[in-house]
Amino acid sequence: VQLQAFGGGLMQAGDSLRLFCAASGRTVSRDTMGWFRQAPGKERNFAAALFRSGGTTVYADAVKGRFTISRDNAKNTMYLQMNNLRPEDTAVYYCAAAPSAIRSTLTSQTAYHYWGQGTLVTVSS
Repeated sequence: VQLQAFGGGLMQAGDSLRLFCAASGRTVSRDTMGWFRQAPGKERNFAAALFRSGGTTVYADAVKGRFTISRDNAKNTMYLQMNNLRPEDTAVYYCAAAPSAIRSTLTSQTAYHYWGQGTLVTVSS
């Protein structure tokens, strides 16, 4: 599976932005999909996940209520809708796929086998 994340850009606080993660090579409709982010000078952290095909979503506390993860299986694409952006959301955002993750591991990077290259989101105050 190859994943390509795109849609990042330079935003202002309060703006909305939608990130895309396009998958190729095979369908990811039954994979758990996740978004992670890495702020400048910091480790990569979990942001959001969508469990397999059941629709269960998990969010980091920092993005809960502002970000929404979703997928379009027909397009083999995952999305991250980010609303009310804050300067602390500035990061490189990575999408990832996990063919066999279990619910208890959704927030762990080690559960994900495939990674996109990342897309930079910069939010100014």
